[in-house]
Amino acid sequence: MELIGPDHQLYDALRRPAFSRYDEIRPAAIARCTSAEDVAEVLDTKLQVVPRGGGHCFAGRSSTTGLLLDLSTMNAVSPDGRRVTIGAGARLEHVYRSLHAHGLTIPAGCGPTVGIAGLTLGGGLGLIGRSYGLTCDRLIEATVVLADGRILTTSSTDHPELFWALRGAGGGQFGVVTSLVFDAVLSPAATRFDVVWPRSRAADVITAWQAWAPDAPDDLTACLTVTPTEVRVFGAALGAVDLGPLDGEVQLRDGLSWPDLKRSLNEPEGPDEIFSKSEFFSHDLPAEAIADLLTTGATLSFTPMGGAYNRVAPDATAFPHRRERFLLEHTSPDPATARSSWRIAHPHASGRVYANFPDPDLTDWATAYHGENYSRLTAVKDRYDPGNLFHFPQSIEGATR
Repeated sequence: MELIGPDHQLYDALRRPAFSRYDEIRPAAIARCTSAEDVAEVLDTKLQVVPRGGGHCFAGRSSTTGLLLDLSTMNAVSPDGRRVTIGAGARLEHVYRSLHAHGLTIPAGCGPTVGIAGLTLGGGLGLIGRSYGLTCDRLIEATVVLADGRILTTSSTDHPELFWALRGAGGGQFGVVTSLVFDAVLSPAATRFDVVWPRSRAADVITAWQAWAPDAPDDLTACLTVTPTEVRVFGAALGAVDLGPLDGEVQLRDGLSWPDLKRSLNEPEGPDEIFSKSEFFSHDLPAEAIADLLTTGATLSFTPMGGAYNRVAPDATAFPHRRERFLLEHTSPDPATARSSWRIAHPHASGRVYANFPDPDLTDWATAYHGENYSRLTAVKDRYDPGNLFHFPQSIEGATR
């Protein structure tokens, strides 16, 4: 373990998060950990600590003025048949590339530098999730370092309540996860598709999309984005591409390996000063709400749920959002624009929010993120972090606090 202070030549590079709006948050020191034992040594100091795998938290929770745990060197990907062990510091591009060499993959997101640990602990949506479930649904074991320095292996049979909580409650709540074991799936060949319309077609496309995409075959994931200049439906199909009621000229790239398809969806990096709000929807937006949304200037991003996501009971894992049709994200460089767009859609939403898209504006955040699972999560917190070492705004607290 290496302890890096502000005068170290690597300090600025290591402390910098993915989003520049949190650049001013400067840790007192950075602990570069290479093992669970290193993490346990750091936790023994009882200082305020924040673990970081990828650093992509929308609410800046992977930054701290205390002690930052840099897990980036713990990034090994080790397959043993379909059982794959992945270090908590691994990023998705490395994960996909390493697994594909063994003919394997896991359902997860597209961002190449997103950390596998944070993604999994909050749920994990992805382009084959409608076929194989959330990233956390494929998790079969995790190694966790508790606040008291104990290193636990958790699974459905070992510390099952903690293992349940790690699948969807969000990262940094109960301990520091240092490695994850997944039941991988075969790496598929797939077809990428894109359809683009002028912005004037937005209302028609949204109406058609929301009535179709959440109910499409599991092997097809069609996402919808409406920007101030265009409307785009894009995604991946493991079988035939049938876009149902959507018209337009379809552009196809077929026979792509899974890493190549993921890479093809990585947009050039633009400014990261984008403000975001989001919510799940269990019912379609009515026409009048769609019309009002299109007046705000916010970018609207629709992600279909359904399929394997919804074939799991809401209390089977800590991720409770198993009855939703789609996720709608409102983004803009202007916070007021994103908030205005969200307020228009909110009366029609389920009131539930994806833990990996944290929203500091939420009032009843416990219900929004965790639904009926929250009381059970507080019991897990009481047992495994009774001193509340791992805390941040909107973090789970024990029932006895």
